[in-house]
Amino acid sequence: MHDKPLSRIVSELLRLRHDSSRTSQDRSAPAGFGLDPALVSDFVAGTLDPQGEAALADQVARLLPFHWVLPNKTTESVTQVIDHLGGQRELMAWLDRHAGLPRLVARMYVLEGLLDQFSEERAVVTALRESREQTPYPPGLRGYLVPETDDETLGSIAFKIEELLGDGRKDEAVELALATVAWLRQVAPRAEQLDSKVGDMGELMDHVRQDIQAAAAET
Repeated sequence: MHDKPLSRIVSELLRLRHDSSRTSQDRSAPAGFGLDPALVSDFVAGTLDPQGEAALADQVARLLPFHWVLPNKTTESVTQVIDHLGGQRELMAWLDRHAGLPRLVARMYVLEGLLDQFSEERAVVTALRESREQTPYPPGLRGYLVPETDDETLGSIAFKIEELLGDGRKDEAVELALATVAWLRQVAPRAEQLDSKVGDMGELMDHVRQDIQAAAAET
């Protein structure tokens, strides 16, 4: 079994810095949240039927936004699932195989990981800052952005997406995610101009948008 807390497991998967997610530690999972021990036991034993596996995936998806504050018993149960699947990335691939909330959550976490990755790219941050000189608040992002654009800007959006998912405000989370993807798609040519190492950021954002839209349509 992993000797790391679930918060670190998820953070390593997403590459989210501790400081960009620290406010999530002040939240708490709703009463009654948890994993069904029987489902976990059967899943680990390889005897869980497809219906039960879908139910377990849904439970895991609902818990992940609270990975900083889960009680030890729940963390142990989630870790058992991760160990059985073979690791953190396998967890996301497993969630993605289940239509509905699990698939949407998996794809949102992929985006969150990319947001943190782009936060470390100076060319991307510069392109975002230049964009805001022309349009201070891109469509759909007013209320989510502070006036200054820096390497914490995308990380703060990632946290907000996670927070909205945890609060059950799926539609708002999707709207914020898509607005952020659109902004990154818009600045991609400039970022790539500043640093060719950024790669095909625009094409990547197109794929992310399609993936999130498809998953959202299933929920």
